[in-house]
Amino acid sequence: MLSVFLTTRGILVRHSDLDAVRALPLFCSMSQDNFNKLATAAVLQEFPQHMELITEGTLPHFLHIVIQGSVEMFCTHDGHETTIDILRPMTTFVLAAVIRDDIYLSSARTLTLTQTISIPALSVRDAFNNDFSFARAIATELAERYSGTVRSLKNEKLRTCAKRLANWILHADAVQGNQRVIVLAFGKRTLAASLGMTPENLSRSLARLSKYGVRISGRDIVIEDSFALERFAKPSTLIDG
Repeated sequence: MLSVFLTTRGILVRHSDLDAVRALPLFCSMSQDNFNKLATAAVLQEFPQHMELITEGTLPHFLHIVIQGSVEMFCTHDGHETTIDILRPMTTFVLAAVIRDDIYLSSARTLTLTQTISIPALSVRDAFNNDFSFARAIATELAERYSGTVRSLKNEKLRTCAKRLANWILHADAVQGNQRVIVLAFGKRTLAASLGMTPENLSRSLARLSKYGVRISGRDIVIEDSFALERFAKPSTLIDG
């Protein structure tokens, strides 16, 4: 396998990045020959903060893998906008659109300086048609994402704003190593949209959670009493995993 690939911007795909991609459940079981074909066609791209990567309603040209930074998936309609998901390394996005050769149902933009490895959609579909293990891995990943969508719907429909926020804080703290300080990598408006609430509802929910050991310190969220917060949040494996 080649150790680096050069893009038009002169950015090199490190061998370690390709190894990390190869280790993802989506790619780890496919044949080496087919993975090499995808790797040869792949490009590394670097994008500044707040740059739109894809636009809903257009056809996919690449399967993207976030290897550095963060990407916001969002949708707009009739003058309104909402956040669908926030993606961090190592996550693929627009897989369903690529496999179906169908339009994007959401747009994507960077929240920070971001690097992606992008694989041409046609190459991905060729591998899907010719590599049984890869096709099975795609089916598994799409099934997992469907489960994630159901969990997200349950979270939004069965919990109040404050409880959605409380569970998000507990999850974010676990992801960041249980440091009891949540460092926001994006603004509170984006957080509110991702949780299905307005910025005003987010502010009210944060104020309510002060009774359960949550404190705001600048852009950070501090957990002063994790037991009280968990008792209020009532996390569920059927919603939160």
